[in-house]
Amino acid sequence: MHTYLTGTLAGVGSFRCRTCGFHVALHALDEMPECPNCGDHRFARASMFDVAEPDQTPLHEEVDTDWLDAIRAGLEEEGQFLAFRDGERASVLPLVAEWTRVGRSLTADIRLDDPTVSRRHALICRQEGRVRVLDDRSLNGTCVNGDRVEWHDLTDGDELVIGRYHLHFLDTARVAATA
Repeated sequence: MHTYLTGTLAGVGSFRCRTCGFHVALHALDEMPECPNCGDHRFARASMFDVAEPDQTPLHEEVDTDWLDAIRAGLEEEGQFLAFRDGERASVLPLVAEWTRVGRSLTADIRLDDPTVSRRHALICRQEGRVRVLDDRSLNGTCVNGDRVEWHDLTDGDELVIGRYHLHFLDTARVAATA
């Protein structure tokens, strides 16, 4: 099986990291990314008959909470938010609708432009006083605190991994109510 390196135009399909087994889906003009799980650059075309067991290294990373604490302190309104860093830039996204679509699609409410993110990757549902994330049949899956989930209730401080993005759920309304 041919190994593709980062930057190589590989074509359409699903590819598996040679080191950890993490899968990525690519479209016609996408280039091979760095593996979001282990950082390696070697990929092989994935097959539905592939029985290789991937490395079970957790996707959850130890969080440098200083930037999250600064964001939390800077929030003027109570509510639910997703915070993430892309390089040195931090972003805070308020969750205000009942349903929030997360993905690579132009129609997504939270658009994460990266080939490791499916067009329709996940849904965030705010109903009956709780917030829940639902995986929307994504190829690479959705992880909460290092565990791959189909759906999961979110609590303040949870880390959500979607593709290469590490999003942190902040629930300042609930934290203020319990304080």
